[in-house]
Amino acid sequence: MKQLTKRSVVAAVGLALAATTLTISTPSYAVVETATSEVNTDVQGLAMQGYDPVAYFTSGGPMKGDKKYAVRHTGGTYYFASAKNKAAFMANPDHYLPQYGGFCAMGVALGKKLDGDPTVWKIVNDKLYLNVNEDVSVAWNRDIPGNLYKANEYWPEIKYSTPASLN
Repeated sequence: MKQLTKRSVVAAVGLALAATTLTISTPSYAVVETATSEVNTDVQGLAMQGYDPVAYFTSGGPMKGDKKYAVRHTGGTYYFASAKNKAAFMANPDHYLPQYGGFCAMGVALGKKLDGDPTVWKIVNDKLYLNVNEDVSVAWNRDIPGNLYKANEYWPEIKYSTPASLN
């Protein structure tokens, strides 16, 4: 694995503190620490905490899906807000899936697999990215090209690792 720079270590500490704060102050949709999946799901296999991945592109933001429009795809179950969104996903799932399996994009840039919060998101070059919380999103937005470069370097190395093994 690539060696972290001093700047990355400082960012990792801040990210860890932010993630700790998140788990204390919000309902738990935490990463399954022992999962080796490349898709971020809860223990029942639900991806994106039940949010509709198509809605970000068609409605401009997060929207809760409905289990009556569920699709199982590459290790996760996705819910959609409508039959139309489900059909769009089924026609081109790779277009709508969040990058890094829905794990926090900034976390991946630091070699970690942290929960991605579907309400903290950004579309860059027609791809959906999630982050663990608003503070981390601010850090992500400071250098999106650099963070994407680092995340793309780390992802092949960590995507099948357990989140616990990366801490």
